[in-house]
Amino acid sequence: MTHIDIGASLGERETTARLDATRFNRHTFWCGQSGSGKTYALGVVLEQLLLHTELPILILDPNSDYVRLGDVRAAPSSEDASRWRDLDIRVLRSGHVTGDPLRVRYVDLSAASKAAVLQLDPIADSEEYNVLLHMEIDGESFDGEATVRDLRASSDPVKRRLANRMENLQVLEWDLWSLGTASAVDTVDERPRATVLDIGGFEHPAEPKVAALAVLERLWARREERRPVLIVIDEAHNVCPPSPLTAVERALTEQVIQIAAEGRKFGLWLFLSTQRPTKIHPNVLSQCDNLGLMRVNAPRDLAELAAVFGFAPEDAVRRAQTFAQGQALFAGGFVSAPVFVQMRERITPEGGGDVKVPLRQ
Repeated sequence: MTHIDIGASLGERETTARLDATRFNRHTFWCGQSGSGKTYALGVVLEQLLLHTELPILILDPNSDYVRLGDVRAAPSSEDASRWRDLDIRVLRSGHVTGDPLRVRYVDLSAASKAAVLQLDPIADSEEYNVLLHMEIDGESFDGEATVRDLRASSDPVKRRLANRMENLQVLEWDLWSLGTASAVDTVDERPRATVLDIGGFEHPAEPKVAALAVLERLWARREERRPVLIVIDEAHNVCPPSPLTAVERALTEQVIQIAAEGRKFGLWLFLSTQRPTKIHPNVLSQCDNLGLMRVNAPRDLAELAAVFGFAPEDAVRRAQTFAQGQALFAGGFVSAPVFVQMRERITPEGGGDVKVPLRQ
């Protein structure tokens, strides 16, 4: 089966709307403002890809919207629900919640990314940077306190400065680090059908970005194996903003740009979801060949979408202002012609969702 059913087409004669699953070998941009049903609808597409392809999916999930991807909502006797239970779906959780923890090893990071975590510049901080490059760290037995203690005990003043930096930034105290336990990198290497990285529960704002960076760097390092994977980045403006501010943000954005520009031929395909196109780095947005558009009201955003995605007629893009919840425009390589769709129901429950106003009883 090369096509997946995602809902009903909106038109004079209602028919089943389908996407060509084989055309997810291009980068996809998914856009819709808050309340449009964007996250729910994205789940519909991911479910159908999991059911009808063998494509492994990695989901960077900042709002715990996909942490229940392994569960079934209803109709337990249905064929889809039965098949769903046989899928290998792994969910790694951040923060102090039950479930398998999301951890990465410090040594999973490239030398440049280790330096970014410690806010080291290769020129301005050349001596400390060089010490970091030559440090030998065993990922299985890494102990942050012992590392700082050994550096501080050194007669080398540069090593002592590096120890002060590590301690002052409190980087080695992050919950993110795997201390003798499994790393998310190992899970992704095992290639389950879906891996959900719940990155939103960390205390330090850099931790989710470093978790994403470690996994994306590993995928890029192994790109020559040409083993396909769909990389879903929800709220992608947090991962590849147009103007990254910190060293970690710059390293992460540069990695996504590299995957966007060169990853397709290696089987590294992006699926980016966000509320506004202007919040995504233009070098990433311009590489997307598929468009899923839900309700967007802002004229500036609609103009940007029409300009970037020339394969979507401008009048069709403007129609997004009138969409009801769950309605979408699909255009690009995964449809033969632009189509308006009312999305179907999901098989799995949405983990997030709006908080309701409490009413007086």
